[in-house]
Amino acid sequence: MLKNKPRDVQVYPIATDTRILRSRSWSRLRFEIEYALAKGTTANSYLIESEKTAIIDPPGETFTQIYLEALQQRFHVEELDYVILGHVNPNRAVTLKALLEIAPQITFVCSNPGAINLRAALENPDLQIIVMRGEETLDLGNGHNLQFIPTPNPRYADQLCTYDPQTEILYTDKLFGAHICGDQVFDEGWEIYNEDRRYYFDCLMAPHARQVETALDKLADFPVRMYATGHGPLVRDGLIDLTKAYREWSQQQTSADLTVALIYASAYGNTATLAQAIARGITKAGVAVESINCEFTEPEDIRVAVEKSAGFVIGSPTLGGHAPTPVQTALGIVLSTATNNKLAGVFGSFGWSGEAVDLIEGKLKDAGYRFGFDTIRVKFKPDDATLQLCEEAGTDFAQALKKTRKVRSPSQPATSVEQAVGRIVGSLCVLTAKEGDRSSAMLASWVAQASFSPPGLTIAVAKDRAVETLTHTGNKFVLNILKEGNHLGLMKHFLKPFGPGEDRFADVAAQETESGSPILTDALAYLECSVQNRMESGDHWLVYATVESGKLLDNDGVTAVHHRKSATHY
Repeated sequence: MLKNKPRDVQVYPIATDTRILRSRSWSRLRFEIEYALAKGTTANSYLIESEKTAIIDPPGETFTQIYLEALQQRFHVEELDYVILGHVNPNRAVTLKALLEIAPQITFVCSNPGAINLRAALENPDLQIIVMRGEETLDLGNGHNLQFIPTPNPRYADQLCTYDPQTEILYTDKLFGAHICGDQVFDEGWEIYNEDRRYYFDCLMAPHARQVETALDKLADFPVRMYATGHGPLVRDGLIDLTKAYREWSQQQTSADLTVALIYASAYGNTATLAQAIARGITKAGVAVESINCEFTEPEDIRVAVEKSAGFVIGSPTLGGHAPTPVQTALGIVLSTATNNKLAGVFGSFGWSGEAVDLIEGKLKDAGYRFGFDTIRVKFKPDDATLQLCEEAGTDFAQALKKTRKVRSPSQPATSVEQAVGRIVGSLCVLTAKEGDRSSAMLASWVAQASFSPPGLTIAVAKDRAVETLTHTGNKFVLNILKEGNHLGLMKHFLKPFGPGEDRFADVAAQETESGSPILTDALAYLECSVQNRMESGDHWLVYATVESGKLLDNDGVTAVHHRKSATHY
């Protein structure tokens, strides 16, 4: 299996004087929501060898040794002139220190926030650093006169893109990437990456859609033939389409009717990871997120974001028994700006105690705010189950906002078209899925057979369903077909609202397949399926899956069907 394949570094020439070094992890790299598809990833680094030499974005410490070995086999590292950093991640510190030991003359190139982070990460105030603010260039010779474009966002306040006019390559750091590992360096047949690129955007970029639009405007001025991304295959064949998609996906967020202000600070990255998972849950439910890292945001910008939002969520680490000063400042702005009819949420991570989370929760309760989810407290690093809880909490928060909006706007009677569409009848089923520590289920009636050979089916999964995350290409699930006569109990069970992280299978008779997906033993039949493809269809994903196994559990039973009164109601 690929997941057991050892990590390696793939080296490949991509343009004049330019090579890529792809540090490949074939299994999931970290417990962060953007890695949840578990398809591995590549940490892409680039080497430009001209009159001067430069490395762009060396990888983190898990790759330090094999990366340096690959580099030294092809290049005299002791002669290295520059290391260019698209953003400064603390886990790169080990690799950067190793490079400095070999070549102490290195000059680092980064943004101004990046320089601050770099000196802190390397614990060295005397580093040779060139700060790029947008006007400066770096001439490596032979036409490689590099230009720099700051593209900051709340999660990566120091993000810097680099453009090489000689090769017309744009080094995009986090933009346009995907967490997927393979042998393919470029994106030939780029459509196969659409799902992974969209998921990556939804996790990393959607909460910063306004800043992404600003970055796209800046980058549009450069004649580009290739995006050299920080992760995944290089974007060449699908460049125009992906650029257009980023614009469309960003506009979907910035034009949303409802917005949540997600305010946080993060000492070691754990609170930021929780924020990202909560944001993913909110945006998948059709509500926009204005992500605010209060360490790098002006108080006036926080006030404006809170004022225009329908609700707000605050996250904080605990440092020395207190919330960091930027969080305390942001909390004061919230209390003085947000009317207490706005929905609130609180979360945070901590090492030994969680006083900061308790302080924020107490202040908001005293001020009379309603909470959209139970306060989330996480000790040390979150795991998969915690990330699922955060995502579901975000979705619950968004749905509560939408429900409030519906109450204020009286519902209209169903049109004749909606009534007619509602008469389409489907079998009543329960989709169940499990992967690692994450499990979920949903009641489904939009199911249809799609192919004979191989036997396959389509099922519509709403974007805001908790189980949606477990129905990506390559995932397995079980479709439990319910039986007329005893279906009402199961239907009632799986239609009830579940709290974030709540076990969907408590008090339900079930057993597991070899892949771990639950089989409901009271069903008429079950089919174990493997997802082959997905298509975005309005507020749903249309999932095509092939049937790998199955069994009729009751020879005399009849399939339960569901009759709806309207296309807009379940």
